Amino acid sequence: MYPAAELLQTEVFARLPESMHLTDRPSTWLAARHVKMHSFLEGPSFDRAGNLWCVDLAHGRILRVDPSGNFEVILQYDGEPNGLKIHQDGRIFVADHLHGLMLLDPEHRTIRPYLQNVRREGLKGLNDLFFAANGDLYFTDQGESALENPTGRVFRLRADGQTVDLLMDGLAGPNGLVMNRAENVLYVAITHDNAIYALRMEPGGAMGKVSRFIQLSGSTAGPDGMAIDDAGNLAVVHAQAGTVWVFSPIGEPLYRIRSCAGLRTTNVAYGGVNRQSLYITEADQGVILRAHLPYPGKLMYSHTDGLEQR
Repeated sequence: MYPAAELLQTEVFARLPESMHLTDRPSTWLAARHVKMHSFLEGPSFDRAGNLWCVDLAHGRILRVDPSGNFEVILQYDGEPNGLKIHQDGRIFVADHLHGLMLLDPEHRTIRPYLQNVRREGLKGLNDLFFAANGDLYFTDQGESALENPTGRVFRLRADGQTVDLLMDGLAGPNGLVMNRAENVLYVAITHDNAIYALRMEPGGAMGKVSRFIQLSGSTAGPDGMAIDDAGNLAVVHAQAGTVWVFSPIGEPLYRIRSCAGLRTTNVAYGGVNRQSLYITEADQGVILRAHLPYPGKLMYSHTDGLEQR
């Protein structure tokens, strides 16, 4: 229906050194999937100093990569960190599949629970998160949902740190999520439906209708992490396809960014000069890829005081 997307290449920005490979360390996450992996990189997010933070889902590690591409283990704990976002005030929030929404203290290198249940019910297993400009935190509660078990959910934690709204339910693997520039549409990657859903938000934050914005094809998985740029173009990671697609605000495919490493691309973040580079975590080889784009990205900090301390 559309012309073929322009192909963009990637380069390896950083590679997890072999000294940090945990090839023989047991992991409940790996055991449940009957695989062995030295790491599983996810959740890239830049701080104000230009460091790229990410997580190792397989082994419960929080990692920091300096502008030269050097990795540092900030913390290792008994958890399954899947997504990470840095608030404007410097706090680092982690979506943990086992423990819920976590708050990382980078100075003391500790982590603690921030939100573990909603309305007296436990969470299924968080996947990713996104801060709106007003400080509201949107997050996906994926659990083990899939097409045969469509029980995934999307929540919004208001900036007061107390009020939690259920926005979407009955989903087959809700994953990455991001809002459009006007913040009146919430895009949610539904991995097992191989699609991006769009939830329209009414003035005041009320929920509107949900539509299927993009339907992907191919791959044994589906869309994972997402990011948006100043022009409203949507970058979508196609997991296990070694690809990041960039779609226009009307859903037209503009670019296909191909991994020069493995096929297990997981998540993305804009960074570099004018945020004109897209940084991509790849889990098979434990690398962070970089693609240079012909347009500037979006400053990923929210312009608000945001969530109150709990």
